[in-house]
Amino acid sequence: MQELGSVTILITKLTCFLILFTLTTDVPRSGEAAQPPALTEARDDEQTKSGMIVRVAAVSFVPAKFDLIGNADRLEDAFRHAKGGGAKIAVAPEGALDGYVVNEIIAGEAPAEKMQEAAVPIDHRIIQRFQHLARELEMCLVFGFAELIEDDVFNCALFIDHDGRICGKYHKMQFAEGYDSSWWFNRLGNRSRAFDTPYGRCGLMICNDRWNPLLARIPVLDGAQFLLIPAMGSRNKSQDEAVLSRARENGVPVVEANVGVTLIVDGDQIAAVDRLEEGATFGKITIPPAANPQPADRDRAEREFLEWRKEEMKRRYQRTQDRLRKQAADGNGN
Repeated sequence: MQELGSVTILITKLTCFLILFTLTTDVPRSGEAAQPPALTEARDDEQTKSGMIVRVAAVSFVPAKFDLIGNADRLEDAFRHAKGGGAKIAVAPEGALDGYVVNEIIAGEAPAEKMQEAAVPIDHRIIQRFQHLARELEMCLVFGFAELIEDDVFNCALFIDHDGRICGKYHKMQFAEGYDSSWWFNRLGNRSRAFDTPYGRCGLMICNDRWNPLLARIPVLDGAQFLLIPAMGSRNKSQDEAVLSRARENGVPVVEANVGVTLIVDGDQIAAVDRLEEGATFGKITIPPAANPQPADRDRAEREFLEWRKEEMKRRYQRTQDRLRKQAADGNGN
């Protein structure tokens, strides 16, 4: 009888423990799915041994010259389309807000003062509009615009994350048209750095930069795990090969949004490409694991580029002036 009493007491204690455990444990109710742990970042990427797989979009449209509001509306529409296609990062062209107007000014087709209508500081309400949009869409946005800094204007690419935070920006460092120190409306950038994003460290390039291996190498040496290129330039196959080469040389994926060419490079090959002036190209990139920055090598590569650029921009500037004089002479019938 004593042994039976002990067993009864033991069963009673176990029953009480189970009841207490049930009451204090987060068990889903009948018909209710268990909730996974909260994520710290709004994304649904896939992690593999090779890296993080992220769906991206490269969008294209032809922005109107000097039409900030109209271009902003079209850019928003393009980003909404990218969201509808499931993109987590969407990249738009160079000069998406201003219409890339420097060539018109250089050619004398528009006065330099008109740049004041197209350039905005980074804290301008039109930039804030896209910070709000990024939060609404829960998507990272990348696009080009003319950035006003005091009395100078820079060709800028901007990365806004899904929380609306500006993660980084970049000023174009190589111009096809060359450079003259009087060009306050088109200043050269002097520094390229990778920056942290929700998907790893990113490096930015703009259009003509893609032809120069050093301008891809510098941000990668600074830890960039992927490169993004807003552009408005050459649409031929050689530009595709240049973008592919930059990816292969550095072992990173590249997304280019060029007006008329939207291109995604992943795994050392072109994963997707379209040649439409209006539209979006979707694909996935595999962002490799983080690598340690190599600041000494980065700075060495940057110094090498800047030294080369001194004479190259003079040469290109002279070539541009010769071309414009010839066009003027031809137009006058001389």
